[in-house]
Amino acid sequence: MKLKLSTKQDIDAIMSIIKDAQNYLANLGIDQWQDGYPNEEQIQLDISNKDSYVIVDDMERVMATTVFTTKEEPTYQTIEGNWKTKGTVLYGVIHRLAVSDNFRSCGIANFVFEECEARLKKMNADSLRIDTHRQNKGMQYLMDKMGYAYCGIIYVTNGDERLAYEKLLQ
Repeated sequence: MKLKLSTKQDIDAIMSIIKDAQNYLANLGIDQWQDGYPNEEQIQLDISNKDSYVIVDDMERVMATTVFTTKEEPTYQTIEGNWKTKGTVLYGVIHRLAVSDNFRSCGIANFVFEECEARLKKMNADSLRIDTHRQNKGMQYLMDKMGYAYCGIIYVTNGDERLAYEKLLQ
């Protein structure tokens, strides 16, 4: 597997994976991503900002998608709780991680976390942050397994709460 920057040619594959994830979450009774988000406009913006990545196999099949960035996350400025890092720090963020139904349970999410952490360590970043829906127990389990600490609650731009996690890298 490898994590590589998405291009406009990946949009159809990314949107198909997003649809898989929306259906998967709906089948679990989780209302995350059930309102048309993320949409193609958001994915195009992520690609143009060079924050969108696809995970491909040896045959270059797109298996998953995510956003990975070191740009400051505005919704992380206010937290009900405390981040592990304080003040001005360099941190990475993972958003919109979704795996194709064809590749679910293949360890792709673990790979994404490990790859993003490795890239951040090379940059001497302090931590990796991520947030998830309160009902998304699968992601919460993964973050716990990968050594992420629950830090509190943040609110995304539409006002919905998310559980915020962080892992120190140094």
